Amino acid sequence: MTGFISLVSIPTPFLSLVKKPIQKLILLVPFMGLLGLAYAVHITSWDFSFFSKLVGLALVIALFGNLSFEVPRTNTKLTFADSVVFFSFIALGGGAAIILAAFESLYSCVRWKMRGVEFGKYTIHYNVGLSALGSALAVVIVAVVRGTTETDFSSNSDLAFIVLTVLSASNFLVLTVGTATFEKVVQNRSFFGAFRGSYLSISFTQVLGAFVAGGLYFLFNRADLVTSVFSLLVVTVLYLNYRQMFRDINESISQAEKADKEKEEIARLKIEEARRHATDLEEMLAKEEKISNDLRQSKSDLEHAAFHDSLTDLPNRAYLLERLGLLLKLGVRVSQNYYVLFLDLSRFKNINDSLGHTIGDEVLKIVALRLRRTLRDKDTAARLGGDEFAIVLNDVSSLDEAEEFAELVYERLTRPYSIKGNVIHTDVHIGIAPFDSEQIKPEDVLRDADIAMQNAKERSQGIAVFDKEVRSEYLEHIRLEGDLRYACERDEFSMHYQPLINLRTGELRGFEALLRWQHPDLGFVSPARFIPICEDSGLIVPITNWILKQATTRVAEWQKISNEFSNLLVSVNISGRHLADERLLTDVKSALEVSKLSPGCLKLEITETTAMENAEQTIEVLRQLKSLGVKISIDDFGTGYSSLSYLHRLPFDTLKIDRSFVLAVSKEGGDSQILETIIALTKNLKKEVIAEGIETNDQLSILMDFGCDYGQGYLFSRPLPVPDMEAELYKKREWIPYEQCAITPGVPRQTEQRVLF
Repeated sequence: MTGFISLVSIPTPFLSLVKKPIQKLILLVPFMGLLGLAYAVHITSWDFSFFSKLVGLALVIALFGNLSFEVPRTNTKLTFADSVVFFSFIALGGGAAIILAAFESLYSCVRWKMRGVEFGKYTIHYNVGLSALGSALAVVIVAVVRGTTETDFSSNSDLAFIVLTVLSASNFLVLTVGTATFEKVVQNRSFFGAFRGSYLSISFTQVLGAFVAGGLYFLFNRADLVTSVFSLLVVTVLYLNYRQMFRDINESISQAEKADKEKEEIARLKIEEARRHATDLEEMLAKEEKISNDLRQSKSDLEHAAFHDSLTDLPNRAYLLERLGLLLKLGVRVSQNYYVLFLDLSRFKNINDSLGHTIGDEVLKIVALRLRRTLRDKDTAARLGGDEFAIVLNDVSSLDEAEEFAELVYERLTRPYSIKGNVIHTDVHIGIAPFDSEQIKPEDVLRDADIAMQNAKERSQGIAVFDKEVRSEYLEHIRLEGDLRYACERDEFSMHYQPLINLRTGELRGFEALLRWQHPDLGFVSPARFIPICEDSGLIVPITNWILKQATTRVAEWQKISNEFSNLLVSVNISGRHLADERLLTDVKSALEVSKLSPGCLKLEITETTAMENAEQTIEVLRQLKSLGVKISIDDFGTGYSSLSYLHRLPFDTLKIDRSFVLAVSKEGGDSQILETIIALTKNLKKEVIAEGIETNDQLSILMDFGCDYGQGYLFSRPLPVPDMEAELYKKREWIPYEQCAITPGVPRQTEQRVLF
């Protein structure tokens, strides 16, 4: 009966879920329990002996009713109180059993509540009422089966066991069926499911409780006091042993269940881990697949990037060289139908400088687009870098056809470019080169096309075709440029000095420093050949610095020979590239500091053309140089296109007339008007004038008549190396020959071409 307490301890909120009619029926249980108690009072004969025995059994329930042990693997407990209730039925009658059953239920509820178990509002009433009602119904069933309510079984123990069996069975059925019905109504559980899952095993406690009660009854009725006491001791020992045994069994079962749960948990964790690993593996495979795809794409992108220009998306130099190499391997017979075009945009640097690199990039993109639209499917266009492009023409029958195609490319690329409101015009130089047997590497084919393009640029032509003579000149140009880089270190350069004579007094005024190059293999190389190379390659700046230090140091030493040489000056030619170099001022200062030469004894010569290229910048640079104390001379005057307004503003000291005007003067004075005009102009500007290229007495006489200040030329002296010029200084010779001139009239003197140095 105690086993039903937890089963019927339903909180009150659950009752609110039940429909009101059913609630009313459930609330009838406590009332019917009261009727059961009334029935117990009715059938009981009350006397002192009965009352004392009833109170004694109640005390036994109160003291020992909580003695129990849990049946292994069930939700039920074997309690001593159940046996006492059954024993009271045999010993005292059905009324006592009903009263003690209600008392036992009430006592158990109170005990559990004191331990902290919460009960609903009517749960205790329901439990007590159900226990009383169940016991009353069981007593009624036994009475119906026996046909009497008499409870004296002292003369028939077998009947007592039968009655106890019927009593336990009926009591079990009434309580379990009632409780299962309650759970079905309140908790919406299956009746048979609740009965089979929770209450079927309780029958064991009912039967065992009845068996214990029968044994006790038999013991007290048949045995003497000693036997009874001994039997109770044996039963107590057995109870304690069995209770410990059941505890051990329950503990073992608990440990086994715990181990099973742990195994299940481990198995579950392994399954989850396996699933997680499977998921991770799937994700990893997906990532690896993505990485593999990305790598394939990256490889494709890298291959494309390696052989294509990032700006125009045209093939690049590497791709072009690979294609040319393949054509060379196929042989001249196959490649003779191929031609290479080398393209260079003119003044593209000006576009970048004036409009910005963004506009310049747009121009290059449009050039690439126009090339794609012009080329045939079998042709290849590539961007070599900067503003240079190349085209490989396939299956061209002749050079004439290649030139026609080049003219088409030229016509389309020289059309105006309209970009962001800017209309841009640019020219193109195209070089054409065929394949031939002398070309060994792909670079050779491209080099020949480049040579043809450079030839077109030098001749100011749009298109030029390669020939082997141009190649020889180009290769010589390349060789000389390479050798020039080490000429100073190898002491291949030397300085020659040409005297500058005062035409009024005949005295030596100074020298023009001229550079000479003695090549170890080629011998003497004319300045007309190597100076332009120095200009193009930028080597002119370090070479000019070397000249400045050599010339200033040498003239400073010659000034010490005699007092009459103390004011000798030296003229050094300054190129346009050096004039635009911001380091020029520092270079001049350094040369003067090293040589200890007075700044007034150094004259820097710039050509008229150089001065007029960027007149405003030239004026500013010359003013800075003048602030150092050096002199400035305008060289080759008359060959350029000077503006008189700029000429008036240029801070120069002397004007040097180009030798072409001097050579044109004859004895009769023909062709001297321009010469006279230039000298007069210089005098009006209050500047000194120098005439170069004087070779005859007639030229000298005319210049002196025009009032020319200074002169230089073969009539006075050729440019001499340092030892020879130094010997002439020690001789203190007369520099103007007058009638002692060694020049025979009508016989031209051998001259050298005028160059920068």
